[in-house]
Amino acid sequence: MTKKQKLDKIEKLYNAYKSGLLGGEIMPEDANPSLPIDSNENYLYFTLPMSLNYQRSSYKLWESAKLTYEDETTNFIFNPKRVLKSSFEDVQHALIKYRLALQKDKQTKIWIKLCDTIVNLLNGDIRNLFSMCNYDVNKIRDFMQKQHKKDFPYLSGNKLCNYWMYVIYQYTNTRYINKEALTIAPDIHVLRSSVKLEIITQKDFESSNAQIICIDNWNKILKGTKFAPIDIHTPLWLWGRSGFMDV
Repeated sequence: MTKKQKLDKIEKLYNAYKSGLLGGEIMPEDANPSLPIDSNENYLYFTLPMSLNYQRSSYKLWESAKLTYEDETTNFIFNPKRVLKSSFEDVQHALIKYRLALQKDKQTKIWIKLCDTIVNLLNGDIRNLFSMCNYDVNKIRDFMQKQHKKDFPYLSGNKLCNYWMYVIYQYTNTRYINKEALTIAPDIHVLRSSVKLEIITQKDFESSNAQIICIDNWNKILKGTKFAPIDIHTPLWLWGRSGFMDV
């Protein structure tokens, strides 16, 4: 396809998404306890489980997160200070009760590490990260992926970092000064859709750098258009998940 043909196809895909043809009326993160959008508790709810969103169903992840939050015997794990005062075994039990954590040792360690970061680097309030970085997407990404990469296990990755910032934008009161700097979040569905649209090749898809290549290529093709890369993420995700229905 020529660049114009690709852009025409992208426009059709986006329009199909906006008209509801791709589904998406209920997104995975809609499984939430409807906390006040500006509260630290709400930010923590949409931050901590994201670090466990790796090679699994996003719908099941967030269903598990909601069940864990609504159970008074397990919801302490959404309070980083309480997590750090609890035993490893108690945190682990709470994480696996509703299968929020699937890898009980590894993912418990990830959860505890992220809680430690929030308490000791951000004074217990994840909202401080955004204010410290002046709500600038590039500064937030630099803080997480370069300055403090080891402090944000999995959340600092190429896929999750951008998608997490997008979820924060969608479900909290944070407003970035440069939302257009958010890239797509190249999970398996987005990567496959990108191959289908010839944004990346099959060889790119099989590369160890597939996520970076995909992000770069989407940034290039959408530069100067009306779309920010993150605008295309959900249509790509739904399209790939549907098995590439005709649009």
